[in-house]
Amino acid sequence: MDLKEALTTAIGYETKVRDHYTKGAEKILDPRGKKMFTVLAREEQGHLAYLETRLAEWHKSGTISSPELATELPSSQWIDEAKAKVAQSPAGTIAVQGEIELLKIALELERQTSGFYRQLVDTLTLAERGLFARFLEIEQGHLLLVQAEIDALAGHGTWFDVMEFRLEAG
Repeated sequence: MDLKEALTTAIGYETKVRDHYTKGAEKILDPRGKKMFTVLAREEQGHLAYLETRLAEWHKSGTISSPELATELPSSQWIDEAKAKVAQSPAGTIAVQGEIELLKIALELERQTSGFYRQLVDTLTLAERGLFARFLEIEQGHLLLVQAEIDALAGHGTWFDVMEFRLEAG
């Protein structure tokens, strides 16, 4: 796969995930779950904008730069600590089955996207793989966060308390 095809395919993955989070935010009843989906939709939109500027740069010059790709989400260590905290003191809202299904779909989309970025990191030239290594790191964080939500729902019937943990904190 060449760089142009990698960028174009990545845009497709990011669009699909962004659209799922956007639709999920509209359907979820719990305000904390709605906020999580909104933040993830915004994060994926940022990924799309980044990739689209890289593709435009490639069309213009045949090369791309790799400026830092920021994330709104916290580190995987923070997610693990928050997950443990929720497990110790479950409280709050019972999610409906549709919300759990939205999370399961999100988890699968994140797995597919992470797998695609893993493939790029493993197969592209050293000069090209750095861009996608950062995406892989961020998407793996998304996987952890969505899995933590599912675990919280399955184990305790509550939403991860995003207000207390502030997803935007990073």
